Amino acid sequence: MDLEKHPAAPAPAAPAGLRASDADRDRIASILADALAEGRLTADEHSERLDSLYAVKTVGELEVLVRDLPVPGTTPQIPAAGAAYAVGPAAGAAVDTVVAVCSSSARKGRWRPGAHTRAVSVMGDISIDLTEAVFEQQVTEINVTCVLGNVEVLVPENVTLRGYGSGVLGNFEVRGEGRGESDPQAPVVIVRGFALLGNIEARPKPGARLVNLALKLQKRPKG
Repeated sequence: MDLEKHPAAPAPAAPAGLRASDADRDRIASILADALAEGRLTADEHSERLDSLYAVKTVGELEVLVRDLPVPGTTPQIPAAGAAYAVGPAAGAAVDTVVAVCSSSARKGRWRPGAHTRAVSVMGDISIDLTEAVFEQQVTEINVTCVLGNVEVLVPENVTLRGYGSGVLGNFEVRGEGRGESDPQAPVVIVRGFALLGNIEARPKPGARLVNLALKLQKRPKG
């Protein structure tokens, strides 16, 4: 027998037994936050699982916390009646993710936001500053879940801003909606959110404007 043509397959590592990393915990925290926003978990159930999130040590133990919940991107989200904040991108759509778990995270400066961004704050702070962003699409949607944290979204004054959301012992506020409606070329930023004991605020930044809307709405190069 030619052993070179039939090498012995190495035994696969057992992922469940690996020590959990910060990225692993952030991923599980994001799934739990989405489940809370969609009504799959109660506030007490979410709090209980969040406590366990930082107590367990392995990847397998983390997965137990979300084994009865859908994995984002594999199951379409079906919002309850009137829960506009739970509407998400179509299945398969690219989604940028910003996560802050007991930490802070920011997107600012000259950057290119995707059509869909998901922000998850669990006892953390997130700042999404679009005042110098280069918009590559007419509509940019930001879906926010905030638990015991703070999320701020800043837009130029001449961008059309829309907001759909709610808070439970928290705050969801969108100020300056519709300012850019007079210009049909103005980018549209839609903020959907759910805050539990947290704060979500979206507003125009005074003095910040897109100088040339036609140039700011740039198409992604082909190839």
